[in-house]
Amino acid sequence: MAKILVVAETAGGSLKKTTHSALSFARTAASGTSGSFDILVLGQGLDGVVQSLRGFGAGTVHVADDAYFANYVGERFSPTVAAVVRAGNYDVVVVTASVFGKDLAPRVGGRLEAGVASDISRLEIVAGKLQYKRPMYAGNAVGTVQITTPIQVVSVRQAEFEAATPSGGESAVAKVSVEKQPSADRVEFLSLTEVKSSRPDLTEAKIVVSGGRALKSSEGFKTVLEPLVDALGAAMGASRAACDAGYVSNDLQVGQTGKVVAPQLYVAVGISGAIQHLAGMKNSKTIVAINKDPEAPIFQVADYGLVADLFKAVPEMTEKVKHLRADR
Repeated sequence: MAKILVVAETAGGSLKKTTHSALSFARTAASGTSGSFDILVLGQGLDGVVQSLRGFGAGTVHVADDAYFANYVGERFSPTVAAVVRAGNYDVVVVTASVFGKDLAPRVGGRLEAGVASDISRLEIVAGKLQYKRPMYAGNAVGTVQITTPIQVVSVRQAEFEAATPSGGESAVAKVSVEKQPSADRVEFLSLTEVKSSRPDLTEAKIVVSGGRALKSSEGFKTVLEPLVDALGAAMGASRAACDAGYVSNDLQVGQTGKVVAPQLYVAVGISGAIQHLAGMKNSKTIVAINKDPEAPIFQVADYGLVADLFKAVPEMTEKVKHLRADR
């Protein structure tokens, strides 16, 4: 009977969609062990977030609404999370494997002397115990992990767990006091430089169009790829080679050392399909690849492949998409 705590991720007083995947994991784990789950949310100005979280079936939504948590600082967040875990006798702490979760999970694990399993792609329940699957070696192997410490900390891949939807009901709400540690006084939040875009967030988009080095320049991305991105209402991604070449910024990188995505539709343009890139997108529901090399590895995972010159094929595709959407 596992008692699970989901640590929600917020930004600017709004709930990040990544949290829905952690909630999905918690529901499955609680159901499979005849256990329960609660939610903890830290931040400032959280009234709207709390109300939205009350409908997901948690027993209690714990709230730490304080200016102290206005911006994420690991040394500030982790002591309060650890204190809530101890006070509530939780067995499992769950975060999403976003930048937030990847930074917070090991800090909380250290404070609780808990084992940590990161980047979980699947949950199995064996003889009433939680067992985790996680990708290794750029997804070429899958490891099986069991945590033997009394408290477990796990981060789950958003791309691997369906986003939870409200299930009805209203969870109880409990206020949490701030747990401060001297170490937090040595860290100061200065500023957050955020890339603003009218396009969907790369990790949350239903459609992603990514470009590779074959686009040859930043101008290639602007004149060839971006019109297709906007015609589809998609997020734009890129391979590491394109980012390293300076064609686009690094925050658009998809892959093992970039962002992991699993949209409904992933369009790979001029991307050969190195294993590092495949590790970040191969779980997309439908994959379309455009490449002039018929032997490109990307075609091995693609549902639809087009062997063609991208500078001719992509503009034609863009016009077709615009035409189809105009007829609706």
